[in-house]
Amino acid sequence: MKQNLRVSLGAVVLALATLAAVIFAWLNFVQRETFESPDDGVAWLDTARGPQAWKLAPNSPAGRAGVRPGDILLAINGASVSSQIQVTKRLWRAGVWTQVRYKLLRNNDEFEAQVVTAPADTPASLENYSRVVGLLYLFIGLFIFIRRWNAPRAVHFYIFCLVSFILYCFHYSGKLDTFDYEVYWANIVARLLAPALLLHFALVFPARGQGTVRSIARLTLVYGPLVALLLFHVSTALNILGFIPWLGSRVLLDKLEFGYLGGYFLIAGLVFYKSFREAPSGVLRQQLKWLTGGTLAGSLPFTSLYIVAFVFDVMRYPWIRLSVLSLVLIPLCFGYAIIRYRLMDVDIIFKRGLAYTAATAGVAAVYFASIALIADISHAQTTGPVGGMIAIVIAAFLFQPFREWVQARLDRFFYRDRLDYRRTLIEFGRTLTNEVRSDPMLGSVMDRISQTLLVDRIAIFMEDPLHPGEMRLARSMGVRLSEPMNLAFLEPARPEFSRGALFFESPRAARDVSDSVQQTLEQLDLNYFIPCRIRERTVAVLGLGKTVDGDFLSSDDVELVQTIAGYVAVALDNAQLYSSLEQKALEIARLKDFSENIVESLNVGVLAVDLGGIVESWNTRMEQLFGVTRQEAVGHRLRALLPEALASEIAARKDDEQISGIYKHRLLHQGKWLTLNVSITPLVSKSGERIGRLLLFDDVTQRDRMEEQMTQTEKLTSLGLLAAGVAHEVNTPLAVISNYIQMLAKQMPEGDPRQAIIEKIVKQTFRASEIVNNLLNFSRTGAAELADIDVNRVVEETLSLVAHPLKTSQIHIVKQLGDSLPAVRGSANKLQQVFLNLFLNARDAMPSGGMLEIRTAAHNGSVEIEVADTGAGIPREDINRIFDPFFTTKSGGRGTGLGLSVSYGIIKEHSGKIDVRSTLGKGTSFHVEFPAAGKAVHV
Repeated sequence: MKQNLRVSLGAVVLALATLAAVIFAWLNFVQRETFESPDDGVAWLDTARGPQAWKLAPNSPAGRAGVRPGDILLAINGASVSSQIQVTKRLWRAGVWTQVRYKLLRNNDEFEAQVVTAPADTPASLENYSRVVGLLYLFIGLFIFIRRWNAPRAVHFYIFCLVSFILYCFHYSGKLDTFDYEVYWANIVARLLAPALLLHFALVFPARGQGTVRSIARLTLVYGPLVALLLFHVSTALNILGFIPWLGSRVLLDKLEFGYLGGYFLIAGLVFYKSFREAPSGVLRQQLKWLTGGTLAGSLPFTSLYIVAFVFDVMRYPWIRLSVLSLVLIPLCFGYAIIRYRLMDVDIIFKRGLAYTAATAGVAAVYFASIALIADISHAQTTGPVGGMIAIVIAAFLFQPFREWVQARLDRFFYRDRLDYRRTLIEFGRTLTNEVRSDPMLGSVMDRISQTLLVDRIAIFMEDPLHPGEMRLARSMGVRLSEPMNLAFLEPARPEFSRGALFFESPRAARDVSDSVQQTLEQLDLNYFIPCRIRERTVAVLGLGKTVDGDFLSSDDVELVQTIAGYVAVALDNAQLYSSLEQKALEIARLKDFSENIVESLNVGVLAVDLGGIVESWNTRMEQLFGVTRQEAVGHRLRALLPEALASEIAARKDDEQISGIYKHRLLHQGKWLTLNVSITPLVSKSGERIGRLLLFDDVTQRDRMEEQMTQTEKLTSLGLLAAGVAHEVNTPLAVISNYIQMLAKQMPEGDPRQAIIEKIVKQTFRASEIVNNLLNFSRTGAAELADIDVNRVVEETLSLVAHPLKTSQIHIVKQLGDSLPAVRGSANKLQQVFLNLFLNARDAMPSGGMLEIRTAAHNGSVEIEVADTGAGIPREDINRIFDPFFTTKSGGRGTGLGLSVSYGIIKEHSGKIDVRSTLGKGTSFHVEFPAAGKAVHV
């Protein structure tokens, strides 16, 4: 409380001092503009004999009256004078354009001169120009003071600006009244104090750490000459310490003080230049560049032209006075450094300046009103120091609330649009938690910040999930990246983050970083990195660059972004939690879909029912088996969906605790009989509680048919073995018959008519033996031995086996066997099986008789065999299926469906090809092709 009161009192005192200086400057300006000072054109010098004419202005009133340098003035209008001050007072009493009588002494001779006074020359244009310079200093000082009046060196800088305002705006008129004396001495003090304050500021800006002894020595060197000159001036004016108040002393003092002013200004410029050369960062260098340039450019012309000429009495040319024009460069460069490069963190200057100005005026009004009220209450003209202190305390307590009230209304007036943006941003920050997805939320944050702060380069960095503890660039706007980035400088444990923000004045001049980090900072070109923290954990970092005008953010802007960063942290944490839950939900859904896909992909019907018999699951295979869609099945009773017989058998097993099944249940579906195996198992939960039943329907129709055909195949195999045994047994009696008939033929005489009969018996005996041998060869099993085979011979042998059934079926055989066919590499038994299947199929296709054509030929290194019949033909839809296992078009169980399938496999085994062409009602033709034995085969 004491500290706040002390600071407030200090602010009020400075505000009142500023107000008093402004009022004095205004009154002095009015006085200089309205009052004409009478002048005789003589510079009088005080001597022991009286005022002596030292210098006369050309064409001056006294010169025209005959006054010469060296004349002693004894009296004016009969009144004696003893000093040049009395001369000035007598002229004031006389007024302008008045004739006065001078009594003079020249060479011990007294005489009188009639002098007509004239208005003194007043350099009004130069004075007004200097007032403009003073006002610039005052405005700049106010800008600094109202923005950061409690910051280091802010009060120092403001006092320098206030003193400079007094230096350039206070001009004594020569009226020599109390007010004129106050203006004179205020100007003298300001002339001595302003250079020292500037040099002191140059020595401490930017912040420099110095020991106590060095600081005292520096202050002594800076302010020692000021104290000496001021003591000299006061002593001369008061005629003490041996100093005589005469015109020579005044001229000497002016020369010393102006020389001191010019020298200090130049030294301050050199100190700024030294600091500029040693400055590490870009912004600080820019600040110091303008401070150096302004100080030197403003003081060098004034010092080298005006001050040097004045000190050495060489002011021969009137234009030398125009060198004062360069002084305006000092406040102008200071002002540019403030606005462009935020010297001493100044922003929103105009708005705050008006606020503090209005507050100061209001407090001043309260102060004077308090003084008047206390005087009225105490019935006295003055209240004394006690009343003044009471008024100051009241004004101090009212200053801050009144300033805040004025500030709020100025915000609404000057910053209506931007204030709306700021309010929108704050409201948006409060509602960030409503956004659950990070990408749109981050995009909205960047858009709002960009619109509000006029920043065109923004980036948001988040923790890399693949590398915990490291940051990655999540989103950016206006940032161009061309190389990989090293974001190690965004370590959450950095002390700058705990203080609120990491700031780089110039990313290209960052210090104490690695080369890769330096390249990353140059690519990003961002100045502010503000952490988004929640529960002492950094979840993201906001990166911002300068504004579109190239300015840094103000302190208010940074504080606003820090506030938003907290909301962003909460929103990002919520978004991450939502994303985690969403991923888990997606994973569960994916696992559910995966499980359902497995069930759907099974070639087995799967359904689940609850304990009440209500269907809860029904896969696609169930739809195919029973013609009931999933939508029609789920939620309905199982008994209503299945055939009654099957439903009854399933219901009979509903209480079984173990897996049960229904084996080979016959079901009529879409006009075809299906064979189903049904497996029924209890459906239990994780806790082991029974919650329903799981039923599996396996269509085993094809398997059942294959089992039947395998049984038939086994029968045929057994029949072949039986035929082989019969053939073996038949061969013995045939051999006996053949031997005896041949012996009988030898005993008969030639020409015996019974000889022809015996020959027929022998021939038929050999024929029967050949048939039996062929049947024996066909029924043999075991590994086939490859050899060069005569295809025509295999065809003939096969035809001999089927000659009788073909003849019985009234089928006429037409053979066109090519001559000199090349041999085929393969197994004669297997090829005989192929031809036998083709011949028997042809017989079955011609139940009423017909013609069977067998043609063989050699073509292009291959042996071709064609078997054509004139049977019923094969339907078009069955052509592509005749080589499938167990497919047959024969009715009544006559075919197994394996003949052509086995034949196809044998042909492929011999690297051959088989093709079929058929026309319904006209017949079928099979074309078989084998490579010749000497031809390379590409299998």
